[in-house]
Amino acid sequence: MNNSNDVIEIDLLELLRLLISKLWIIIPVGVMGGLIGLTISLFFITPTYQSTTKIYILNKNDSSTVTYSDVQLGTQLTKDYAELISSRYVIEEVIQKLQLDLDYKALCNKIAVSTPSDTRIVSITVEDSDPVAAMNIANAVRESASFHIKNVMDIDAVNIVETANMPTSKASPNNFRWLVIGGMLGAFFVIVIVLIRYLTDDTIKSTDDIEKYLGLSTLGIIPVMQEEYDGEKKKKRMFNRHRKA
Repeated sequence: MNNSNDVIEIDLLELLRLLISKLWIIIPVGVMGGLIGLTISLFFITPTYQSTTKIYILNKNDSSTVTYSDVQLGTQLTKDYAELISSRYVIEEVIQKLQLDLDYKALCNKIAVSTPSDTRIVSITVEDSDPVAAMNIANAVRESASFHIKNVMDIDAVNIVETANMPTSKASPNNFRWLVIGGMLGAFFVIVIVLIRYLTDDTIKSTDDIEKYLGLSTLGIIPVMQEEYDGEKKKKRMFNRHRKA
């Protein structure tokens, strides 16, 4: 770093060497963070399951043939169908039918309606902590929505593409994702601390630092023998003991 003229220059190569020298602590803390994230995912987050059912809606005219305009019109109306599926009429009917201990908003938050582009298939996905409940709710929503769509949109029939499946694997949380996120956060935390200490440390540690930061040349180096250094430390400890006594 160079603090002259209020400008800080950072040697990226030196910074990289610093981070490499701290891998002995970055890696263990990252592993610990990953294990903490995995533990949270396994034991502290309630798993949820998703069940999906699909319906197909097709407008027919008086003739037995289906024209291209019928298909195009149906594609444009899929958003209307999605709104009808999430309507209060359908949701409250499902609550009464299954005797759910949920209100309208709570059940709506469990339901997702999607319409793949350029298709007339509407997917109804329900997410719940109980896989059986997710399947039952999805089927109930499909049945109530089919009846409601036929009445409101004057549709001849709503065909079932897929009934709701019994989910065998959880949809969330993703254990691997929590493991990776925890590891990244742990490593990032250590890196931030190392960088802060590096950027705030303006002490001179070597002759190279004198030439680099002060622009001065060193005339000589006075070596300090390890025995003398240890003797000075012992004297300081003995002096501190005497003062306490």
